[in-house]
Amino acid sequence: MLRDLNKLVALDNPMRLFYHKLRAIIANIIYGFPSKNMTIIWVTGTNGKTTTSNIVAKWLREAWKKVFMFSTVNIIINDKEYQNDTKMTSPDVFELQRLLKIAKKEWCEIAVIETASHGIKMNRIWWIQYDIVVLTNITQDHLDLHGTMKDYVNTKLTIFKNLISYKRKPGIKKTAIINYNSQYSDLFLWETYDSMYTYGTGTWVNLVASNITKVWLTTKFEVRIASDNIFIETKLKWDFNIQNLLAAIWVFISLWIEANTISNVIKKIEWVPGRMESIENQEWYEIIVDYAHTSDALEKVLDTIRWFPSVNRIITVFGATWDRDRTKRSTMWSIVSRLSDIVILTQDDDYSEKTEQIIKDVLPGIERKEWEDFWIIPTRKEAIQTALLMWEPNDVILVAWKWDEHVMVTNEWIIKWNDKEVIKELLKSIDDNKIV
Repeated sequence: MLRDLNKLVALDNPMRLFYHKLRAIIANIIYGFPSKNMTIIWVTGTNGKTTTSNIVAKWLREAWKKVFMFSTVNIIINDKEYQNDTKMTSPDVFELQRLLKIAKKEWCEIAVIETASHGIKMNRIWWIQYDIVVLTNITQDHLDLHGTMKDYVNTKLTIFKNLISYKRKPGIKKTAIINYNSQYSDLFLWETYDSMYTYGTGTWVNLVASNITKVWLTTKFEVRIASDNIFIETKLKWDFNIQNLLAAIWVFISLWIEANTISNVIKKIEWVPGRMESIENQEWYEIIVDYAHTSDALEKVLDTIRWFPSVNRIITVFGATWDRDRTKRSTMWSIVSRLSDIVILTQDDDYSEKTEQIIKDVLPGIERKEWEDFWIIPTRKEAIQTALLMWEPNDVILVAWKWDEHVMVTNEWIIKWNDKEVIKELLKSIDDNKIV
């Protein structure tokens, strides 16, 4: 019944938004406005939020700071780390306030919170007194809620506009960190802040990676800040991670972390769950899982895989998810079809939709006929199994979208699901000759 009611009342209905704001007010009162004595860092954007949030939080822990972090994938409270099984980037306002209260009791001094447009629009972050805001990029997403890109951009712009309206905390300036090369970045650059830093490429950018050297296991580059050159060596590979690292470096500088500390802690971070994560196995399969869920993210991931040494074919297993922004489905699959050698279309979280309907929406973006290096296999496990059986030496299999999630929501129930565990189980069956 609740699901039917949600369908009848538009996501941006004023009464619905007022209801969410009322809940936010009540949640803050119940938990005692826990953010007011913490340094709060928002990380927003279409892609790169989770990686950037994890980099910042894990760097800060390496720098002996007590940190709270909430991201799409995981939650950190001081020295403990948990999986995020809510399937939400911005959690329910009561859950977020509860976690902030716990973090405060654990003496966390800094909170790094991944912030989606849903959370902003639905007032889930109302009255969290933030200090630093990071914009990673903006591409099409969540038009199911916003209707237009203008509303989507303006929603994210809101937290930049309101940054200086909150009380300044001792030693912390109200700081905006902006990807200069992002579409719509000019709108964010014209707002008023205590400090504003840009990163990316170009003459007018404050922070640029130079002398970049990429090998299989590490990426090296240097950045110049004032009179200092910081030499960076990281196990986080690929160009898009360089951009995420640049954003994180500015956060560190905003928090008065010294240059030599920045260089040292970056070396210690090896990976972020579900982001271009390679599945180790004894069969020499190259299998990547990644939370590529927008056209821009898919294009970057597939272009990056094509850069791998001696790649033969790219086999992509992918699906689109439930009631969210249907307009991007065919566009995403057009990119998958163009940049993959073999395409396997399968299920993702269905929620109130049928897998068959989602697949129907996707098909216009695929410029090939079924059986011409294109297969529709609705059951996700069977789709992954098919990809493994198709694999030949030097092929790369990309299993996209569900990354490190631990459940899948079907029309009928929620089932335990993790792409990585399913892949390992299937590889073991292949190794044991149970699948031939």
